[in-house]
Amino acid sequence: MTLLIISPDYASHLYPLATLGTAWQRAGERVVVATGLATDAIVTQFGFERENLQLGRGTNPGVIRAEDQPRGEDDALRGFFEATRRGAVETLAFQASARGNDLLWDPLNVAREVQRVVTRVQPSHVIVDHLAFSARLALASSGIRHGDVILGHPSALTVGDEVYGYPPAWPEAIHPDPVALAELRHLCERVRDSFTAQWNEALSTLDPGAAASEDAFAETGDVLLLNYPGELHPAERTALLGPHAFLGSAVRTESPDAEVDEWVNSSDTPIIYVSLGSFLSVRSDVLARICDALRGLDVRVALANGSTPRAALGTIPASWLVREVLPQVSLLARSMLAISHGGNNSVTESLTAGVPMLLLPLSTDQFAGSAALEGAGFAEVLDPNAATPAELRAAAERLLALAPHARIRLMRLAEDLAHHPGAQRAREVLAG
Repeated sequence: MTLLIISPDYASHLYPLATLGTAWQRAGERVVVATGLATDAIVTQFGFERENLQLGRGTNPGVIRAEDQPRGEDDALRGFFEATRRGAVETLAFQASARGNDLLWDPLNVAREVQRVVTRVQPSHVIVDHLAFSARLALASSGIRHGDVILGHPSALTVGDEVYGYPPAWPEAIHPDPVALAELRHLCERVRDSFTAQWNEALSTLDPGAAASEDAFAETGDVLLLNYPGELHPAERTALLGPHAFLGSAVRTESPDAEVDEWVNSSDTPIIYVSLGSFLSVRSDVLARICDALRGLDVRVALANGSTPRAALGTIPASWLVREVLPQVSLLARSMLAISHGGNNSVTESLTAGVPMLLLPLSTDQFAGSAALEGAGFAEVLDPNAATPAELRAAAERLLALAPHARIRLMRLAEDLAHHPGAQRAREVLAG
């Protein structure tokens, strides 16, 4: 038995997908990952085989920097970073405008290479990142049964009258201008139609008899696998999904880190974990304000500064642990609070650890995801471009003293996620 995992060349995507593969690995089965060269070390770390497959122009081995990207992608990344500084709607509009090149990159060549990989590997089961649209075209047009994994908030798959790229919900602290929102929706509708035309053109070449799609962003594989707790998903939206399973979370096991272990065990002072992820750690201004907010609290801070220079953070207290990359899962297990951008890995790993969150959403599905956690009482959300150090500090203090009823509900969810991990759930669905 062989599992084939198809992943973009991004660490943030590969980590949860590879974690799903560990269920097959534990069963003594072969696991092959089709991805790019930049994440080869991650594939090796998991003990899997790798087939070379490039699904896009950009790469991200763990911390992304514009200067490390190929020509054209570097400017696109800088444009995205600058858009996050202007605001939520500006960021979403920038991402919508780049969607064709970003998500449906070189579809025919990628699709044919995916088909060649499948022929070489001869997998019994296939799981693929939902956002790897070119790869999913290959699988769908070849009739290859596969699990379609949504690694972000479930709104990454549109249902009903939703439009991809237009958040179906907003956290209370972010108030987009109604006119700008209307313009964003119109833009997202135009992008949807253009993207769907591109999808249908490639599909008709790969499978001339295939039915055209009305909305490519609403297309799914044979089984939809959502890396998200079903308990947090509205029942009315769940009813609109096709065959699916909520995986809860895909939390990887990290190798021991002697420096981190020594730091964690050196004091009983509460720990706050801070990270803006592999992309958005470039927002040094946000990280600096977080540092300003936390300096006056009786806490220790573990901060992953990523692409932000340490010097941009101001004075670092001797009791803090600051590194470019930190073992997030291990530190969350010992933390009392997580501060992040609301990326799905950070969210699901925090939930599995039973840690409340202070969220500063900056792009894509982070707005809808943050709104859901705010509504559940597991997080507070602030505008990353407007929140002052005093507001950040006050929110952190409230979350450190989270109401007992909310903490009990959070711990119950954490126990369920840990007891029945996503890898196990995925294999149960696909392998039967």
